Amino acid sequence: MKWKLTARFLLSVLSIVIIVIFVNTAILIGFFIFQQFSNYNVSPYSEEKYVRDFQQYIDINNGTPSVSKEGLQQLHQRNAWIQLLDHNGQVVDAHFAPDKAPSHYAPIDLIQVYKYKEFDGDTTVYMGSKESISYLIGIKGSGVTRYIMHFSGSSVLQFMGKFGLLIVIADLLVAALVGWFFGRTLTKPLYAMIERIHHLKNHEHKPIKMPGGVYKPVFENLNEVSRELAAHEQERKRLEELREEWISNVSHDMKTPLASIRGYAELLNDGKLSPYEQTEYVQIIEKQSLHMQDLLDDLNLTMRLRHQQLPLSLTEVNMVQFIREIIIDTLNTPQYEQANIEFNASKDIIKHHIDEHFMRRAVMNFLHNALLHNPSDVSVNVHVDDHSITISDNGSGIAAEDLEHIFERYYRGTNTEQTLGTGLGTAIARDIIEAHGGTVTMTSEEQQGTTVSIRLQEGEKE
Repeated sequence: MKWKLTARFLLSVLSIVIIVIFVNTAILIGFFIFQQFSNYNVSPYSEEKYVRDFQQYIDINNGTPSVSKEGLQQLHQRNAWIQLLDHNGQVVDAHFAPDKAPSHYAPIDLIQVYKYKEFDGDTTVYMGSKESISYLIGIKGSGVTRYIMHFSGSSVLQFMGKFGLLIVIADLLVAALVGWFFGRTLTKPLYAMIERIHHLKNHEHKPIKMPGGVYKPVFENLNEVSRELAAHEQERKRLEELREEWISNVSHDMKTPLASIRGYAELLNDGKLSPYEQTEYVQIIEKQSLHMQDLLDDLNLTMRLRHQQLPLSLTEVNMVQFIREIIIDTLNTPQYEQANIEFNASKDIIKHHIDEHFMRRAVMNFLHNALLHNPSDVSVNVHVDDHSITISDNGSGIAAEDLEHIFERYYRGTNTEQTLGTGLGTAIARDIIEAHGGTVTMTSEEQQGTTVSIRLQEGEKE
């Protein structure tokens, strides 16, 4: 993957370079053609035109040439000199010519003078003619340089082919090197990101060193995701351990009543028991079977709540009367007939839409926990107002490490070891309230008591 990313980036760089080379070549060819055609359009102020037009200042009388006064002024302004030659190349007249200028020019001399700067490096010589008279004009400081080139079409094509190929190869090599270095710079973080995601996929949550630059926020987010996944993984393992422990406890709880039922059933099967003993054993079997039924009901209910499949039958209920009846039913239970429960409400009528069966179970769970897991002289206060139900006690409280996990399905606190039950009651109560759209919170301090606050959805009030 690393080499694939680098190769793709390198290919894109090379493609850009090739396009740039072709575009630059096209521009250079176009510029060259333009320059060639523009050479034929001579500026009216160029030296060539000036020399050709200078014949208007030359007068020929009886074969003798002379330069007019206006022409001499033009030469002076141009910082130029002139030599007039007859058809034999003999100088017949001159103005401002340098001392070393020859007085006679052979044809080869004229070629040399025109092609090369024979007089000095700052003077360019031009040639013109009028009738039988030829003339040379030298212009100092014209800035014109002549280059003589000899070439053939085939040699030029060969030259361009060889050096053009070398230039293209050199450009491609440079582009490849530059692309390679830039490719490594850009693809190295991408490869690191892919590796990081692969590690996360394999549940490897070790933090990595974050590179700087534009990719820094990406790696920060990846490290944050890794930390969260690691925390979730630890939480999942912890819950898995609690679930296994809970299953073991439930299995033990079910084995105990099953063993009891089996033992008493065998005794009943002997037929040697008195009627009193038979009645007593039947009651024990019934009690143990009811306990097993409670275990199975809790298992079924907690799974339905977990998958949000709890069917609620909502009706409008006066919460004050509803909670009062729960307290009365609790006090009428022999186990709690001596309990100290105080009830008060902010109003006589506070209406909410609830499922009475499930809400009764949730409230009774918190109320019975306050009585069951505290000393017998504990005082419990139940208060109802517009949108909440509060159950508080002055009992022994709950340890901080237990309070943190009090609503988990697979958790039993240290003060419940001697108590029969499935260990699902508090979690089920919380899920029932949340299924009604409410919330529940629990606060506690050891030896100071516990407070459960049930917050309900807003309902009708009177």
